[in-house]
Amino acid sequence: MKVIFHERFHEVYTADPAAAAGRMEAIVKALGNDFDWVAPPPATEKDLALVHTPEHIDRIKRSNHIYEIGLLSAGGAIMAAEMAWQGQPAFGLIRPPGHHASPDSCWGFCYFNNMAIAVKKLMKEAKIKKAFILDFDLHFGDGTENSFQGISQVVYFHPEGSHGKQFVESVQKRLERAGGFDILAVSAGFDRHVEDWGGLLTTEDYRTIGSLIKTYSQKVCQGRRFAVLEGGYNHAVLGKNVRAFIEGLKD
Repeated sequence: MKVIFHERFHEVYTADPAAAAGRMEAIVKALGNDFDWVAPPPATEKDLALVHTPEHIDRIKRSNHIYEIGLLSAGGAIMAAEMAWQGQPAFGLIRPPGHHASPDSCWGFCYFNNMAIAVKKLMKEAKIKKAFILDFDLHFGDGTENSFQGISQVVYFHPEGSHGKQFVESVQKRLERAGGFDILAVSAGFDRHVEDWGGLLTTEDYRTIGSLIKTYSQKVCQGRRFAVLEGGYNHAVLGKNVRAFIEGLKD
């Protein structure tokens, strides 16, 4: 299993919780040497323009530090998507997150929509025609939905549930009726954990979700699957949750 990560993701690039010191360190420590670590190149401005307007890109550029880290984050998502397309499942351990970034706006600690950029790049290069995006973060990925408005070849699904079992079942049922897609892409947010903001899912629930994604992708799209990090803010449990999910996701 490939984990896409750059040492610059340790940097505190702004004051929001997604950039808090210790967030990435907790995950890196939990994963240890049990996975293959790969550093991504930065995305190009041409890559960003697959999703974002020139005005939006210029606004982010005004904070050079955020822009530089944002390029690396988008680059990590692109690398994970390309590995998945080649048949190697991958997890993008990247930040800033991205699912609240729309073509011409952003909020919620996001700047560029890493997931949308990665999927649109695969489509632009005619590597895929259809994609299914599962976003199990606590918060709805309005930016991802906005980025694919009017594009019927891409399905965005954000599950809900009043308790953990119901939530996991909603993921399973939607995957079972998803139809045919060329790749399964996952916005992996860990802020629904019982000890995080959402107070809903256990660590084992994340393992189960990862396993469901693996099983579905093997049935429908030759195992092509990748995930990128979104939310998750309790550093004490974040690492073990990410590890459980990746263990479920990997071959």
